[in-house]
Amino acid sequence: MRTHTDTFESHRPRLFGLAYRMLGSAEEAEDTVQDAFLRWSAADRDAVERPGAWLAKVVTNLCLTRLTSARARREVYPGPWLPEPVVTSDGTLGPLESAEQRDAVSFALLVLLERLTPAERAVYVLREAFAYGHREIAEVLDLGEANCRQLYRRAVRRLAADDTRFEAEPERRARLLESFLTAARDGDLAALEKVLAADVTWWGDGGGKVSAARRPIEGREKVLRFLAGGFQRFLSHVGLAVEEVNGAAGLVARDGDRVVAVVTIEIRDGLVARLRAVVNPDKLAFVERQLGRP
Repeated sequence: MRTHTDTFESHRPRLFGLAYRMLGSAEEAEDTVQDAFLRWSAADRDAVERPGAWLAKVVTNLCLTRLTSARARREVYPGPWLPEPVVTSDGTLGPLESAEQRDAVSFALLVLLERLTPAERAVYVLREAFAYGHREIAEVLDLGEANCRQLYRRAVRRLAADDTRFEAEPERRARLLESFLTAARDGDLAALEKVLAADVTWWGDGGGKVSAARRPIEGREKVLRFLAGGFQRFLSHVGLAVEEVNGAAGLVARDGDRVVAVVTIEIRDGLVARLRAVVNPDKLAFVERQLGRP
């Protein structure tokens, strides 16, 4: 006989994917889903006609509460804030069979979603990533349908304010990352220079836990100097490998059993235009568990 736990577990992957897109944090997404399980266990489940919809509503509202406090924490975060990376080749964030599905979990979009209010983010994620209709979204958020439509339009406008467009073709991204990886392993700055755009920008998220640039590093020459120093310090004892991270090829650095960095790239006109490196160990724990021991 199907138990209430079985019912919840059948929805857990989708709930995790929803919470992660809302929060940009795998650890917080796991905690949120567990909170939802406790509420589900205590609920009058006979009165719940559609468990999936009920649970999505609970998770969304738990995320809205978390986002309110998260925004305050991120205002005083030491240095650039980046999402927690997730290895997606194992289906952790659901199917990523189309460019739209991959974009919905990309670092680029998750960073942009930080511009939105919690309500705008909820409407946008439910609409774009989970194909909810405005009426369904209104039921989840306890808002009017017209209000949800307005929130969605506002979210789309605010995201469109970033007029930079990046190429998402997986094969092109993978080839460029392999070239970057080869140059990094060889310490070949001349080869590295050839794959970087003139206006390339590097973001590093150390969270005050490890050394990282407190401000974005802008321009090819400055980024090259920064990377040259990093190669000298780390490449002698760090292994580099390409993994699918947040729907696209990314670079994972490991020191023995520990994941010490995850780097994602964005490309424009066939060159690396943005690099985002997560080195905060708290944000690498989830990826480390996913990859296990080498």
